[in-house]
Amino acid sequence: MWRSGFIAVLVAAAAAAWASPASQPATRPQLLLSFIRFVEDGRGGGSLQTADVAFHNRAGATVHLIAAVHIGEKSYYDALNRQFAGFDAVLFEMVKPRGAAPPAPGQAEQSNSDIATFQRFLKDVLNLDFQLDDVDYSAPNFVHADLDEETFEKLQEQRGESFESLMLQQMLNAMNQSTTRQSDEQSLQDLINILTRPDMERQIKVVIARQLGDMDAAAMGLEGPGSTVILSERNNAAMQTLSRTLAAGKKNVAIFYGVAHMPDLAKRLQTAGFEPLSTQWNIAWDLTIRPDQPSAVQKLFDELKQSLQESK
Repeated sequence: MWRSGFIAVLVAAAAAAWASPASQPATRPQLLLSFIRFVEDGRGGGSLQTADVAFHNRAGATVHLIAAVHIGEKSYYDALNRQFAGFDAVLFEMVKPRGAAPPAPGQAEQSNSDIATFQRFLKDVLNLDFQLDDVDYSAPNFVHADLDEETFEKLQEQRGESFESLMLQQMLNAMNQSTTRQSDEQSLQDLINILTRPDMERQIKVVIARQLGDMDAAAMGLEGPGSTVILSERNNAAMQTLSRTLAAGKKNVAIFYGVAHMPDLAKRLQTAGFEPLSTQWNIAWDLTIRPDQPSAVQKLFDELKQSLQESK
């Protein structure tokens, strides 16, 4: 029952998101680079993709900004693991206690933080994998490049920053950017379409993926005129670790951070004398709609039929 309740909440959120107008290219902030996109396949589905952008400087060093979403297909993380093996160093994000080792696969489920709880919720409802369960953080070339938990919490307390306050700020930003709304009738029709079309789970994922495709712009709105601990200060830590890594003679380095961090990191790299060379796109969510699957309505009646049989 709890899973059905979660799906109902998610469907409502998806319908609300669908009712919001899409961002218009003319009014969106001019971004240095885009690190996430939703690619339509022309058949009602598509794929959510994240970027791997290679930068190079005159000293012969190459730095890849490898953007990540924290929940995705297992094949997505498996491909990243294979790619990571080819780097001299992989600088990774993770707010963890000072001196603590990264969690082994499965141990991340023990975290009770707001962010971890939300990510587990999405993982379960969307039938995806959690990054910390699939990425091999014990690899010898992995280098922690983030704030420790003690410093992170201290800085957040000093600034009065919290996960809840940042989410509220994002909601307000989205409301301020909205100029028109679909009618209630159209919103209801969109919700009906989600619930009754084949492969409902992927239909919901498509709606969410389209929203995630605007994450670069959302991250810039989050920062605003000032800075935040969750983005700016952690990016400071990443760049400091990069400087030490390059000074140690490493020439082929990856920075593996969440999508929201990447536009700012790209600007910092260019300021440091790096220029972008190429972009590779990795498929994080495969959202091909499968019409051979039963519709949500059929699934509902099948569950009702099974319940009636079990009650006899």
